[in-house]
Amino acid sequence: MDVAEHTGELDGQPVFWRSAPAPATGSPARAPVLYVHGVPTSGEDWLPFLQRTGGLAPDLLGFGRSGKGGHNDYSLEGIARFVERFLDDVVGVERVRLVVHDWGAAALAFAQRHPQRIERLAILDAVPLLPGYRWHRVARLWRTPVLGELAMGLTSRRTLTRALRPAFAGGAVPPGFAEAALRHFDQGTQRAILRLYRSAPEELLAASGRDLSSLGMPALVGWGARDPYISPRFGDRYAAELPDARVVCVEDAGHWPWLDRPDLIDRIATFLEES
Repeated sequence: MDVAEHTGELDGQPVFWRSAPAPATGSPARAPVLYVHGVPTSGEDWLPFLQRTGGLAPDLLGFGRSGKGGHNDYSLEGIARFVERFLDDVVGVERVRLVVHDWGAAALAFAQRHPQRIERLAILDAVPLLPGYRWHRVARLWRTPVLGELAMGLTSRRTLTRALRPAFAGGAVPPGFAEAALRHFDQGTQRAILRLYRSAPEELLAASGRDLSSLGMPALVGWGARDPYISPRFGDRYAAELPDARVVCVEDAGHWPWLDRPDLIDRIATFLEES
């Protein structure tokens, strides 16, 4: 399935997204799938999903080819507002099937405010909007003034590849993954990452998920059993908060579980296509 690239505008800044048509099924048209990526990557993460299900995959402000202005709100709430405005003001879509990964969990704040706009929900190794989570070592580094800036400034292909190895079950970064992340890892993205992490103490994460029980649509929580950043127990915790959720714990998979186990793409796609 062909994936198209688009650039629009929001408050004078470019907004970049990818899209693909939904596969023809002969069934009534469904809400498009909205894919929301995490850190430090972009909507490019979702290419294999777009090719399978169709849908929309924006680059969040501060990432990829979207605007990286210093005045942007790089926070959990800022991402939630961007998702809402992307749907309302850029693509004009009312209802979606929502898939989030890592910091894409911020879109759950939008979903909790507008549950009627979410037809189905998939959560993959997402930042926990739940009590009891503590930031991992790299996040604690980024949250520390001066040290975070130094770490960003020293990032190269070699250091990024080495840092990413634990995120994959076999310890090997998939070909092209680090290069794709570095392609847009400029000062604007580095600033966005530091502001995002520094805006989010653990208690704010927990407070941001206080209405997860309002998300009564069918939900699937997928988690890599070997995620080094976020324990799979938080996948179970997400499922416990959602009224109609099931969990898939993916063995031999890390933080981007569909890259370690491509069969997960079909499992997510099948769930999204269910009536």
